[in-house]
Amino acid sequence: MRHFIRSAAVAIAMAAATTTLTLSAALAADISGAGATFPYPIYAKWADTYKKDTGVGLNYQSIGSGGGIKQIKAKTVTFGASDAPLKGDELEAAGLAQFPMVMGGIVPVVNLEGIKPGELVLDGPTLADIFLGKITSWDDEAIKKLNPDVKLPSQAIAVVHRSDGSGTTFNFTYYLGDVSADWKEKVGVDKAVEWPVGIGAKGNEGVANNVSQTGGAIGYVEYAYAKQNKLTHTDMINKDGKKVEPTAAAFSAAAANADWSSQPGYGV
Repeated sequence: MRHFIRSAAVAIAMAAATTTLTLSAALAADISGAGATFPYPIYAKWADTYKKDTGVGLNYQSIGSGGGIKQIKAKTVTFGASDAPLKGDELEAAGLAQFPMVMGGIVPVVNLEGIKPGELVLDGPTLADIFLGKITSWDDEAIKKLNPDVKLPSQAIAVVHRSDGSGTTFNFTYYLGDVSADWKEKVGVDKAVEWPVGIGAKGNEGVANNVSQTGGAIGYVEYAYAKQNKLTHTDMINKDGKKVEPTAAAFSAAAANADWSSQPGYGV
């Protein structure tokens, strides 16, 4: 995942959902899984189709990457899904194998009256300063400089972040640490961090719901949740200084540059 983020063609933090299986698991009447909320929309569609085609059910609990890792290690599910990969020694100790399943994009989403999806533009350092609590108003000079033609409100920024152990958070904080030395030093990278500001919500669903109900809010979700909940995403300035919109083509371009063969811990 780390190489994938670093080599991503867009400045939006990218993620890949990893499926972790017990090596001794065999298909039963039904398949059970638990973990990341990030891939839930596509897993739900796959489950419906698989049930129709085979008669075998697939029950996936969208509880967050941390919960999925705990359940697969406890062997209470057939597979666990996490946006943050397990290390090789963890896999060996638990008798697990992992491989990439789904790729998508994590996007910042905002609730600002009169602002359309993609109209607001942010860059990495500015996004990091917002989540650090250093930028507290939407008409801050740093945001105005990036958006000279956008009428920004004099409104307090309400940060919304994940409250649970989250692979989405792992990838989002990895990106922030990559673009901001201040973030890397003060907050760091993990599935759960000590957030400097904001309110917590459980799952991509919880963040999407909180942002949609809170004026002036900003959060981060997998792109499908932004689309499903009709949230306003921001565009981002990439490392080449170009504005990039989150699209399937942009995500595919980033995925095409991912070198999975060089990544440790992928046994399948």
